Amino acid sequence: MVSGLGRAIPVWSSGNRRVIEDVIQTDAALNAGSSGGALADTHGRIVGINTAVAGAGLGLAVPINTTTRRIISALLKDGRVRRAYLGVVSTPFRLNASAVIRTGQRDGLRVVEVLAGSPADRGGLRAGDVILTAGSRPVSNAESLQKLLFADAIGQPLPIRVLRDGQEVDIVAVPEEMAGNG
Repeated sequence: MVSGLGRAIPVWSSGNRRVIEDVIQTDAALNAGSSGGALADTHGRIVGINTAVAGAGLGLAVPINTTTRRIISALLKDGRVRRAYLGVVSTPFRLNASAVIRTGQRDGLRVVEVLAGSPADRGGLRAGDVILTAGSRPVSNAESLQKLLFADAIGQPLPIRVLRDGQEVDIVAVPEEMAGNG
């Protein structure tokens, strides 16, 4: 039974902190070792991958979406997934009316934290910036940014447009390969 949608969980991997957004909360009891198991609906369709125990009788699952399909495809093809890393912690953000008129977008991705020494830090991204586009594509949630950060983005300049202090600012970050891949 799904008891919550749109949850977010912080995760640490090889010293890097990131947030997995849009997680499914389920009342299905998960036990240690259940991570990676399928979360299915009543029609037998896989809708998520069990990821973590959230408490007594609560589990969290990553939803099956464009990003997870791409990861599964890479695993089947190469046996591993190479991911690009920017070094930002962010949250979805609704723009105010004047910003909507100025930018033509309703939503962005507010930068909560920029990790010191990360590609985002070197590129000039700051906490408080609102990412509007990355690679000329609108960004409104973590998935829209994460789907740009696969193997082909490693070492390639990524133009990012942000809203900073009411002004649109263009920066360029060069994503690195995320440590611990493979």
